[in-house]
Amino acid sequence: MIYWQLFYEFFLIGLFTFGGGYAMIPLIKDAVLKHGWLTETAFYDFIGVCESTPGPVAVNMATYIGSTTSGILGSVVATFAVILPSFIIIVLIAALLKNIINNKYIIRALEGIKAVVLGLIISTGLILLITCLGYQSLENFNFNYLSLLCLGILLIIYFGFYFWKKKKINTIVLILISIVIGIGVCSIANII
Repeated sequence: MIYWQLFYEFFLIGLFTFGGGYAMIPLIKDAVLKHGWLTETAFYDFIGVCESTPGPVAVNMATYIGSTTSGILGSVVATFAVILPSFIIIVLIAALLKNIINNKYIIRALEGIKAVVLGLIISTGLILLITCLGYQSLENFNFNYLSLLCLGILLIIYFGFYFWKKKKINTIVLILISIVIGIGVCSIANII
């Protein structure tokens, strides 16, 4: 039963989400909370882990959620299910590309989809921000000044480097810097 639930939920997520892993996060969250596979706090914590590990976010999340709910077979089922729709769609598009690439209805549909994807990504970012700052519910908000301090330091480093060198910091280096900042700020806060 659990394997069918994992396959069904992640297949739908893969089928109806455009725009990559970030756009999938709200749908994955809904499925995970609906079935009680993770708590909301654990889900948000794992987003950070997925961001810093190799591979697409949605695949990492599907693998982890499948693994926590039903072991290795669950991780294989969830990962396969989230990838399968994209594979099928890409094969169909490759086969039909010449006939649909200039279709005005396809072009208009993709323009509409872009707006939805942007909205999903922005909402995910805002939810992660307020959760990181201490929001748990309307009745329970414990302001996390350490997270805000880490974010501020990271933004200063990021934009300072950008204006100084006129280029962006490599994403891997940025992840490593954020780890050092988090460890440093939390260590200093524990000493004080």
